[in-house]
Amino acid sequence: MQLTERTIGQWLEFWASTTPDKEYMVYSDRDLRFTWKQFNERVDNMAKGLMSIGVKKNTHVGIWATNVPDWLTFLYAAAKIGAVAVTVNTNYKQHELEYLMEDSDIHTLCITEGVFDGSYIDMVYAMLPELKTSQRGYVKSQRFPFLKNVVFIGQEKYRGMYNTAELLLLGNTVPHHRLEEAKSLVKCEDVVNMQYTSGTTGFPKGVMLTHYNVVNNGYFTGMGMNYTSDDKICCCVPLFHCFGVVLATMACLTHGTTQVMVERFDPLVVLASVHKERCTVLHGVPTMFIAELNHPMFSMFDVSSLRTGIMAGSLCPIELMRKVTDQLHITYITSVYGLTETSPGMTHSIIEDPFEARCTTVGKEYPFTEVKILDPETGEECPVGVQGEVCCKGYLVMKGYYKNPQATAEVIDKNGFLHSGDLGVKDENGYYRITGRIKDMIIRGGENIYPREIEEFLYHLPGVKDIQVAGIPSPKYGEEVGAFIIPQENVTIAPEEVRDFCRGKIARHKIPKYIFFVQEYPLTGSGKIQKFKLKDIGLELLKEQDVEVI
Repeated sequence: MQLTERTIGQWLEFWASTTPDKEYMVYSDRDLRFTWKQFNERVDNMAKGLMSIGVKKNTHVGIWATNVPDWLTFLYAAAKIGAVAVTVNTNYKQHELEYLMEDSDIHTLCITEGVFDGSYIDMVYAMLPELKTSQRGYVKSQRFPFLKNVVFIGQEKYRGMYNTAELLLLGNTVPHHRLEEAKSLVKCEDVVNMQYTSGTTGFPKGVMLTHYNVVNNGYFTGMGMNYTSDDKICCCVPLFHCFGVVLATMACLTHGTTQVMVERFDPLVVLASVHKERCTVLHGVPTMFIAELNHPMFSMFDVSSLRTGIMAGSLCPIELMRKVTDQLHITYITSVYGLTETSPGMTHSIIEDPFEARCTTVGKEYPFTEVKILDPETGEECPVGVQGEVCCKGYLVMKGYYKNPQATAEVIDKNGFLHSGDLGVKDENGYYRITGRIKDMIIRGGENIYPREIEEFLYHLPGVKDIQVAGIPSPKYGEEVGAFIIPQENVTIAPEEVRDFCRGKIARHKIPKYIFFVQEYPLTGSGKIQKFKLKDIGLELLKEQDVEVI
């Protein structure tokens, strides 16, 4: 086992020559299929198309789209010529888009029509009114001086924009030797992907990730799950996030594995894709697995081909891990812990780990990775079993935040350790448990309360589908415990039932004072629960009930 120095483009070409006729990418719902050879040829043509409109090494190419078939074409095409793919959250609205465009210095922005509650076309025209009167490729904007092109991913024509077909035609005009010259300049230490942190706290920052970061993280993820070229991954997590682009795509790329794509998450399409393609691997955040397991048509699909997968993105309830193992047949469900800044995997519970360890921990550190639990106050390493901040060092640590050395220095210390902002413990067997975020911690009358502990406990209450715990401001104690419960369908739970369930089983100060029954949680585009918003939702609900809390 060793670190690889192959770039993304070199890995793609390796499989295109080694297994040219094997399927690489499949959209089962529309029977769209690409072999490694076919996909590599399309990528080369798209790369030349990008070169024809001025994209070169270090140019920033934005991708704002759900998991459409050409999402990966643009990623690989940019990677082959040394450009940087800037992945844009599909849930962004006008203000967030404009913030990212100003910060990221995008040269070419590639977009689709948008999602059900927002038109990307309209938002781009609102941000860039001069686009409607500009010659394609010659956008001039004082506000966005780097931006020269907008590309529509699809066949439709929009004023001022190229479309995919035109870009591929332009690619035919670029001599192949120019592409080969561009490829020869790409090194594994080059930045290939810039992802903006989900923004669960503060303003999003552009995380610069290199080929070396993401390729190796994907490679070791696949190693930990015993991937072979016979595996098929059902990828229903968004590609704009590290989960999709690294833990799924880069893992496939480095093991010659087939990637079965879902354009946007729909539990029915996921189940049908697994059934039809006989997928062996399924990834998702907890809310996705809950939706699949609770779908009324679940029993109609044969999912027995599944053997492994990753549940990550937020803290994973133990009971849900057990259901995924029993009902989805994912015998070797694993979890990855990390963050965008660590490419993203820092620890991984691999399939050789005991079932209990895979259910109750986030595994051990990745190969060639040093993980430490450090005391947030002193910076000293915590003994086994003592809680501290999870920090790591190694190939996986980002190059830095784009144009933000101060923020970079705040998270990467003088010893090269990246500070996650998450709390965890290491047990006597070397497994890590995440106990919460430093900022998620509830402090009630001087007592530190970790939401994870209460969530795991209340998940056992009959009728609970999902549970999140957050602090609610209190004039007496500073904060009180608030429980936000999504009940099972057709189940009614009374607040007193929740408290009765807790009495005598957890410390009195941990029993939720406020209990809210909700339909859903506020999520980031990558499916993470935005805990900081739960406080405001709780305050609003209490206000409606005429309950005075502050």
